[in-house]
Amino acid sequence: MRILMVCLGNICRSPLAEGIMQHLATANGLNWEVDSAGTGNWHVGEGPDRRSTRAAGNHGIDISKQVCRLFRESDFDEFDHIFVMDKNNLRDVLALARNDEDAQKVKLLLGDKVVPDPYYDDTQFEPVFMLIEGGCKDIIKELTNS
Repeated sequence: MRILMVCLGNICRSPLAEGIMQHLATANGLNWEVDSAGTGNWHVGEGPDRRSTRAAGNHGIDISKQVCRLFRESDFDEFDHIFVMDKNNLRDVLALARNDEDAQKVKLLLGDKVVPDPYYDDTQFEPVFMLIEGGCKDIIKELTNS
């Protein structure tokens, strides 16, 4: 299974989602590959935001080696599921979908809710971590039917 997590800049939410999902998948004995990308190109080639790295580290997850990249059309071919953090990400990724098959792969991480962007508020990184972790656990249950 190949899963892609997407947010705006690929420095806060989607790196957390990548790290959390990979950690949970491995802990559950799932041979899943998880990656992340952004819809905007401001941070391409950079590492995750230090506050996301710290929040993940507080839970025993190391995301410091991740490198930010831009979402690309070929991601539809490479990934089975694409989870986005908010409705703007959803709109931007769906705009690149070439057909219904591409579009069917794209969903909000939290079902019908959004993951708020913590970038402008240092106090929001831990709550965002918890939201993402809950969403990842739900996805694992759904995709493994357990």
